[in-house]
Amino acid sequence: MQLSEQEIIRREKLTKLGEMGINAFPADEYTITDTTESIKQDFSENKQVKIAGRLMSRRIQGKASFAELQDSTGKIQVYFNRDEICTGEDKTLYNEVYKHLLDIGDIIGIEGDLFTTQVGEKTVLVKNFTLLTKALRPLPQAKTDENGVVHDAFNDAELRYRQRYVDLTVNPHIKEIFVKRTKLFNAMRTFFNTAGYFEVETPILQSIPGGAAARPFITHHNALDIPLYLRIANELYLKRLIVGGFDGVYEFSKNFRNEGMDRTHNPEFTAMEIYVAYKDYNWMMDFTEKLLEFCATQVNGNAESTFGEHQISWKAPYPRVSMTEAIQKFTGFDITGKTEQELFDFAKSIGIEVNETMGKGKLIDEIFGEKCEGNFIQPTFITDYPIEMSPLTKKHRSKEGLTERFELMVCGKEIANAYSELNDPIDQRERFEEQLKLAEKGDDEAGQFIDEDFLRALEYGMPPTSGLGIGMDRLIMFLTNNASIQEVLFFPQMRPEKAVAQIELGEDEKAILDILKSGEQLSLNDVKTASKLSGKKWDKASKTLTKNNLVKVEKIDDILMIKLT
Repeated sequence: MQLSEQEIIRREKLTKLGEMGINAFPADEYTITDTTESIKQDFSENKQVKIAGRLMSRRIQGKASFAELQDSTGKIQVYFNRDEICTGEDKTLYNEVYKHLLDIGDIIGIEGDLFTTQVGEKTVLVKNFTLLTKALRPLPQAKTDENGVVHDAFNDAELRYRQRYVDLTVNPHIKEIFVKRTKLFNAMRTFFNTAGYFEVETPILQSIPGGAAARPFITHHNALDIPLYLRIANELYLKRLIVGGFDGVYEFSKNFRNEGMDRTHNPEFTAMEIYVAYKDYNWMMDFTEKLLEFCATQVNGNAESTFGEHQISWKAPYPRVSMTEAIQKFTGFDITGKTEQELFDFAKSIGIEVNETMGKGKLIDEIFGEKCEGNFIQPTFITDYPIEMSPLTKKHRSKEGLTERFELMVCGKEIANAYSELNDPIDQRERFEEQLKLAEKGDDEAGQFIDEDFLRALEYGMPPTSGLGIGMDRLIMFLTNNASIQEVLFFPQMRPEKAVAQIELGEDEKAILDILKSGEQLSLNDVKTASKLSGKKWDKASKTLTKNNLVKVEKIDDILMIKLT
């Protein structure tokens, strides 16, 4: 393992602490009585407190030092004074341990008294401190120059997602996204539990992937010697429970789909599905808009949220527009009664990429997705989907060729999907068989299995039921104004990390890189002049950059040129 200069120094300090008999990773419980938040809320002069957290900054001035301690609730100023900490002749704890062996990022416990500084800052006067964890890597330290420009902020998206633990430490405002995420789950549970519905768990490893049109992840069970699939949806298991006599069941499920990744899709995601007996999709629309108004209010304090340039109102009721009406409004084309060839030809005529594997359902879905979805900003129910798009949905009671299904659109994205559930086992078998034909035709998202056990369950009788699925990750994106799904997942899936040697750059090297950050190739002499470095410093810094392949020097027309690699 290649260590940076800073990491080597911290390990040397760790050794010195051990030689002094100080355990840098003690096992003892450290009992705290306060947090930074509780101190500020219930502040009183001279009150004794005991807190713990991470040392985030400090300004040492001889025998005194102001520092900043951060815990899970925020930051507070702490004041270290040598004579307050070391009341006897031995000043080692302050002079040696605090001043020379502690670092930014170390986790310490503090006992002390509260006081207010002359400038009105609530502060802890340290009477004693305990090292609880030695940080062996330095935290990123953002610096603000005299012009107010912030340098070295930890804001590279890929690094933030890979090292969420660092992101949460140095960008504590990020934590609010995940606090709101938990509030959303709690609010939804409260709404369902109050309505009398029952939270359940269903299998993640499934012998047949079903309940959605998606490509599954495949694994193998050694003892049974059979293939198993990570679930793409939990729908068919929840319906089995309705057959078994539950009137209402719901589950927050981790689902897995072996498909592309982008700003709104992660291969592992969280969905909520709920099924309620003796209801239909009209009832479920009423239920959904009340649910989302309640959740938005619990998360944000009111029924409004901002997403990009849009102000979204989650207040019920929401408009209801049929898919046929939407397509006709935005394309002028009426899909009613059209053949597969007519749909294919129309989609092609308006510039949509189509191929021979697409059935009627896929073609209609592509037309709607390309030409209609983006027009629905405020929450809007898109209803009455063609039967070819909805293999698990009841046929519409009065509209031939359609089903009793809706999707909820917000800012051009679908966040909820619901049906009057198909409970006719004969009709369901025919729909499954139609999906098999599409799979054989080459549609890799069509259902490739017939779940005989689920059909058997339906044959025992499932009462009229309505079901709803909500993408929880996408919903919290809209409630917290985040356009990327990676921002609302603690640990999003990432490409394998490339092994990169860690290079500790000094101020001289950084000065040269700042000049080259435009990416243009510049004259070596011009860069040297602009850096204002002495000849010796320039030689050392430029050698470090070229050695580590950060810059490239080449001769062009007898002139030495330098640029970033």
